[in-house]
Amino acid sequence: MQPSKRFGTFTRYLVILAAILVITAWLINTPPGLLGKADGIGYAVCHRISERSFHIGDRQLPLCTRCSGMYLGAMIGLTYQVFVNRRRQNFPPWSVSIPLILFVIAFAIDGSNSYLYLIKTIVPGALPQVPNLYIPNNILRLFTGSGMGLGLAAILFPAFNQTVWVEADERPALNWKDMLILVGIVAVANLLVLTENPIVLYPVAFISAAGVIVLLTMVYTILWTMLMQKENQYSRLRQLWLALLAGVTVAFIQILAIDLLRFWLTGSWGAFPLK
Repeated sequence: MQPSKRFGTFTRYLVILAAILVITAWLINTPPGLLGKADGIGYAVCHRISERSFHIGDRQLPLCTRCSGMYLGAMIGLTYQVFVNRRRQNFPPWSVSIPLILFVIAFAIDGSNSYLYLIKTIVPGALPQVPNLYIPNNILRLFTGSGMGLGLAAILFPAFNQTVWVEADERPALNWKDMLILVGIVAVANLLVLTENPIVLYPVAFISAAGVIVLLTMVYTILWTMLMQKENQYSRLRQLWLALLAGVTVAFIQILAIDLLRFWLTGSWGAFPLK
């Protein structure tokens, strides 16, 4: 067997073994049940403050309102592009990018204002010289979060296509028509979430948690493909299995590491202690 083939075989087995070990370790060290596992994902990326989260009865969702909106919006954006625009690899034109940039700015403003309000709530009299723009609320958190999610999907989808496929569609991944459709879908989804009906919130809990895995996997798959010098060498999805598995594995390494560190610091799977 040639050295290059031996290295390829060794790499495949190493990635498979690492995936089994890492995912097993994560499953063992996270709370039981499907929602418990979703909590373990949210725990790695979100503050999970109860007052800033939706609840199913007394059960808090795995991610706060802003993060739920962000990953829900990203999943809607990615799913739409996968089924409608497939392998389009160019970034959106400026006419579409400007609204997406405004969504990101709105996310930053609302997030900063909300964080400032939190500081003033925890520490009365803190930062008196810095006024809040407005009283933050979960409606704004949800909508600004989902707008940010659309922006992430609009960047990540064409970047992924540019990296992996031999032949990709040169058209922009999103045009104005796509943008209007996506904004409409996300707006309807948000209005359904705001009903706080368990029939809606249960799927949102799992979709948003899955969104964390999907986004991290795409980022790490891109990095793996570049490190292994495999850019633009794939023509079918099944040929990507090793790169995708490597991406999933690194995603779970990151999540597991943050989970263990945060649990070691706080001793709880709940929100960051505020006092």
